[in-house]
Amino acid sequence: MSEITLRGRDYRTQQPVEIVAHDGNISQIRPVTGGENLPLIAPGLVDLQVNGYGGADFNSFPFSVGSVKQVTQALWQQGVTTFMPTVITNGADEITEMVSTLAAACREFPSVGASVAGIHLEGPFLSAQDGPRGAHNRVHIQAPDYALFQRWQTAADGRIRLITLSPEWPNADDFIRQCVADNVVVSIGHTAASAEQIASAVKAGAQMSTHLGNGAHLTLPRHPNYIWEQLAQDDLWCAMIADGEHLPLSVLKTFIRAKNGRALLVSDVTSHAGMPPGHYHSHIGGDVVLSPEGRLSMANNPALLAGSVQGLLYGVNTLLKNGIVPRQEAVQMASIRPASRLNLPVAQGLIPGAPLDAILLREDENHALRLLATYKNGAEVWRGE
Repeated sequence: MSEITLRGRDYRTQQPVEIVAHDGNISQIRPVTGGENLPLIAPGLVDLQVNGYGGADFNSFPFSVGSVKQVTQALWQQGVTTFMPTVITNGADEITEMVSTLAAACREFPSVGASVAGIHLEGPFLSAQDGPRGAHNRVHIQAPDYALFQRWQTAADGRIRLITLSPEWPNADDFIRQCVADNVVVSIGHTAASAEQIASAVKAGAQMSTHLGNGAHLTLPRHPNYIWEQLAQDDLWCAMIADGEHLPLSVLKTFIRAKNGRALLVSDVTSHAGMPPGHYHSHIGGDVVLSPEGRLSMANNPALLAGSVQGLLYGVNTLLKNGIVPRQEAVQMASIRPASRLNLPVAQGLIPGAPLDAILLREDENHALRLLATYKNGAEVWRGE
């Protein structure tokens, strides 16, 4: 029987504790004394939207099963213990190959299989309009097709757990109901849907909004519009990119207040994360520019973003450094809340019986958190110098 003991301060209370885990699961948590200088212990981060990392791209085929392992290990260095590889709009055959390779990586590498919560399919059932379509290729945008989706699900070994779509298509509600019946979470995104279409999609079972406030027209009617309508739907959880580029701080704050506990963070990180500034070409956005400040935009339209290069912990720190939410909430927005959308065991957080997915953190004078170590299923998978 393998055992591990972590000592640190609980991220919620700052009280010194000792966490004991056997065979990957927490067996007990007990208070300790004299631990004022110990690091914070928090749940491992959960990222529902990862397009790639460090040059490895889940949307430029062919990619190898080894590159999926490479991304998994890179994310551990960012404190992410669970993630969803995200496959975006492409041709039907290309999507088949991509989800098949992701599934093969999960089978071949236990560390990948343990870290991947499922595949996020973002498209191709999105809005064809410029703006809402974002960086997705219009050539491949189409109406929801459940037979086609089932083809991809078969290739993915049933691992597609989250799908982003626009409910503006006439058959969207039937498609949503079929996904819900198959335990696939439906998220509204890249949409120009009307208020009635959004309300109908929620009634059919849609549960989330994908990176709300992005994948939208540059100019909208002040009201009604599809951003307000999604905010007003109490049953929709709001996923946001908090890299400081995708949404202004005032918008982040407003979304979080409006959703009242149903707001969560994603990174939407791309293969350009961890790469030097410069011009790149990728499936997401085509020709893109990565600025020295960390802004990734489309070369032919700098007003449009082409994903993010900042990890999930960066988003947590954006909230903390700007005093938008307390530490406990910021951490949970990037860990427990996204895990709860997929009913993952790690959604329990740090309690006896839960898996020990944890990170050790040090807080600086600006309230930002620096990662010290990452633990997955009770094993240390990364430690900083």
